Amino acid sequence: MPLSPIQPPDDAPVDPTPSLRLPFDPLLTLAVIGLGIASLLTLKSATADVIAGDPHYYVVRQGIYLAVGFMLMLALSRLDYARLRQFKNVIYAVLILSILAVFGAGHSAKGSVRAISFPLFSFQASEIGKVLLVVVLSALLVERSRRGTSRQTTAQVMIAALIPAMLVIAQPDLGSGMVYMAIAYMLLYVAGTSWRQLAALAALVVMAGTFVLVAAPAAGLHVLKPYEVERLTAFLNPSANTQGNGYQQLESKIAIGSGQKTGRAKPTQVRLKFLPESETDFVFAALAERYGFVGAGLVLLLYALLIWRTLRVLVMAKDLFGSLIAAGVAAMLMFQVFVNVGMTIGIMPITGVTLPLMSYGGSSVITTLLAVGLLQSIYVQARASAALKDRVLRY
Repeated sequence: MPLSPIQPPDDAPVDPTPSLRLPFDPLLTLAVIGLGIASLLTLKSATADVIAGDPHYYVVRQGIYLAVGFMLMLALSRLDYARLRQFKNVIYAVLILSILAVFGAGHSAKGSVRAISFPLFSFQASEIGKVLLVVVLSALLVERSRRGTSRQTTAQVMIAALIPAMLVIAQPDLGSGMVYMAIAYMLLYVAGTSWRQLAALAALVVMAGTFVLVAAPAAGLHVLKPYEVERLTAFLNPSANTQGNGYQQLESKIAIGSGQKTGRAKPTQVRLKFLPESETDFVFAALAERYGFVGAGLVLLLYALLIWRTLRVLVMAKDLFGSLIAAGVAAMLMFQVFVNVGMTIGIMPITGVTLPLMSYGGSSVITTLLAVGLLQSIYVQARASAALKDRVLRY
């Protein structure tokens, strides 16, 4: 006689909480919406005079990018992120091929070939590659944690990250290459790599930087182009070349300082075009001039909320794969915010790193929202797993 399924007793208490739970992290979503609104307000002020006859050119397009990215974020949050593990080789192939495609079909802009132009938008493979790399390296670490030595795992992860990093640096896109390596380092740390190996990797990076910037040029070997070296070192003494590579950072600091507490209704540094790239690389300076310390502080608080919730998802993930994905996204966000804001106030070199959800650009905005979609998927799966365990323990 077949056994009937176990049923909870009639007098078992009913938990009303699950029906009240949202299908996504509300605070994470709030941070995303807040940063999107801040981006539109800043671009409205900073780009009103850029396109003659079309003062809303950048705002409208940024709004479209945000809307498309938000829909993709919601769609991705409904999927089970764990399924991505089995496609890691395909995802890595797409990552490499998309970057290589830029060399063949990309268009040149300001001396760099970073994007492929389409009628309505430009596709920047190095931006989308950040999320793809997070997924690939996370899957690789989960697989290698079950077999192989720690050194082999570290070497394989760094090589897997170094290949696309070197390809995007060759475009040249040094900023994205640095983000790739920051992601790999963070994932190794969260995966439990020994401090000895992490310290060795950090020392290797310092030695490589010293060789490229100091030793090689002294010996007559130029790994980087002279203007690239100047951009990386100009922040150390920007007043030494006020009409060259130090110009942007000096004007950026003037713009931030002129915003004072509550900002200026008519931001002269941006409107009179003293500050270049005010809609992309130096959007934080444009924000600070228009809305002052209050506006800049509010945006930084939104980034703090975004990163806090990302780390919260890392902790509550139901498996190692989810924790590693959240760690990679956290590394991507923290590194980009620190470097971008740092270069606007003169403590970091100008590397072309965008400010997530604030800088104008479809590839950057959609990439960040895809990453948030993965976080939401991890959050949803973690809550579902916790609810299932709670029911099993209760009954």
